[in-house]
Amino acid sequence: MENRDVARILRETAQLLEIDGAIIGRYRSYERAAELIDGLPESVASLASDPEKLTALPGIGDRMAEHIQEILKTGDYALRTKLLKKYPHTILDLLKLQSLGPKKVAVLWKTFKAGTVEQVEKLAREGKLRALDGFGEKSEQNILKAVAVFQKASGRFHLDVAQRVADEIIAHIRTLGRQIEDVQAAGSLRRSKETVGDLDLLVTMPESRNKPRDVAAVSDHILAFPAIEQVLARGENKVSFILSSGMQVDVRLLPPSEAGAALLYFTGSKEHNVTLRSRALKMGFTLNEYALSRLKDEKPVASRTEEDIYRKLGLAWIPPELRENTGEIEAAETGRLPHLITVKDIRGDLQMHTTASDGKNSILEMAQAAEALGHQYIAFTDHSKAVTVANGLDEKRLKAHIQAIRAAQKQIDGVRLLASCEVDILKDGSLDMDAEVLAELDVVLCSIHSYMNLDRAAMTDRMLAALENPYTQIIAHPTGRILLRREGFDYDMELILKTAHEHGVAMECNSHPERLDLRDTHLRMAKDALVKIVISTDAHSTSNLSLIEFGVRTARRGWIEPKDVLNTLRCDDLLAALRPKPGAAGPHQAAPARAGAKRPAIARRKSRQ
Repeated sequence: MENRDVARILRETAQLLEIDGAIIGRYRSYERAAELIDGLPESVASLASDPEKLTALPGIGDRMAEHIQEILKTGDYALRTKLLKKYPHTILDLLKLQSLGPKKVAVLWKTFKAGTVEQVEKLAREGKLRALDGFGEKSEQNILKAVAVFQKASGRFHLDVAQRVADEIIAHIRTLGRQIEDVQAAGSLRRSKETVGDLDLLVTMPESRNKPRDVAAVSDHILAFPAIEQVLARGENKVSFILSSGMQVDVRLLPPSEAGAALLYFTGSKEHNVTLRSRALKMGFTLNEYALSRLKDEKPVASRTEEDIYRKLGLAWIPPELRENTGEIEAAETGRLPHLITVKDIRGDLQMHTTASDGKNSILEMAQAAEALGHQYIAFTDHSKAVTVANGLDEKRLKAHIQAIRAAQKQIDGVRLLASCEVDILKDGSLDMDAEVLAELDVVLCSIHSYMNLDRAAMTDRMLAALENPYTQIIAHPTGRILLRREGFDYDMELILKTAHEHGVAMECNSHPERLDLRDTHLRMAKDALVKIVISTDAHSTSNLSLIEFGVRTARRGWIEPKDVLNTLRCDDLLAALRPKPGAAGPHQAAPARAGAKRPAIARRKSRQ
């Protein structure tokens, strides 16, 4: 089992215990164990092979180690199973609603025996929740918004989860050796969509082995994949199944002569394919999943590779991430496709957390892991004091943290350590840190973690105030969205990006698969507004540092090139390109001001009229 699977079972046990009214110490022990395991750089299964290594982990005693061993052995946990006989399994879905926690779910169950999203939605629409302790009319509105997000996300999986599953199945198929020629993922995963529904995999078999008996043998092997829960279909050239996670997988078996056409067709998007087919017809061809063929005699003219098909249609090959029918075909025709960024272009990571706030690893451990990945520099951005749940730093602790970062630099030569802070943007748009301390930082990164339901005008004003603050250099996860759980903030993105450009503030593309924020469409807007981007991981452990891949993939969907991204620069060039703080020289020089200073809201609102 993966670490995340063990952590999920422990976390669900904690939530069910809290719903059941267990004492705080009991369910918190499961929460802490889940959090620890989720952030481990090594496999908990390998650690569990030596009980002493498992109990050596902080907070893991003999009893919790036994629970973990049980989960690894059986794939579940007896206490969780027992609680799910007392409460419906669907009660776990309620905990996915942004506005509900275990205590409120317990109230809903006790009062109404409401254990499904549909039941809670009905109660909220009928106005039956507002009189309950801890609820209100606003709570009902927030619940309805959360339900809408949940319903939209149903059956979707985060990009990293889909990629991991695809990699596991592909590795399983590749053990067939010469019986197959190639295996590729297609569909929304290949296009790096932020979430994925079904998986589409294409298996190319050598022409010499593309016989019924060989196809049957390959199908048998595919269907022996351990995580399959239900086989949906098995035909001459396709097998479909559902995994224990609920994800559907469709695997198509192809001859090499059709591989390119099939890859193009099943990669999509539907809109991209429709436009290509229309272009083909105008040029005297037909295009389908088998080949690009001449209309007059149906003779194939290209099918083995995507490049051949695009070339016959008078187009440069289009990277999968761009295939959304948003101008990529016109750009391919006229030689204006962007030179998309790659992971190799990234020189450093500008957001990560350590044990100083809510991270799992020390400064030195994060630095060593970043050096191993080839980073030239990293910024430590532990939370500021407003984020109390993340053990945020006040001014005194941040000053000490800066000194700790400077001291750690003396112990490592291969990567430059930058002192930073993820400074909270408060409700009025001021920053959660004194100017005196902000001036000591190498990089100032600002973000919102509170009052997320402000209306459009108020949230826009708040962001404008933060952008106008002369210490703000980067806005982290700018829309605050949590994929499959919470929509982004509602504000005037066009005005925010225009203002960011005017003040030289960069916008982050947060690489964590639960965020991917800014999203693809906003990244393209930022590029058009000449706003610089940083791609960072928001890592809370050494294992999170590799998530940079998913930020890069999202940036590619936004047509982002290396020249658009600040952390493709060498460290000194990066620091010079950031907005200068008060007292420094540079193109975006601002007059000195205290960190919390902002102009009146009425003036900001007037600027939008």
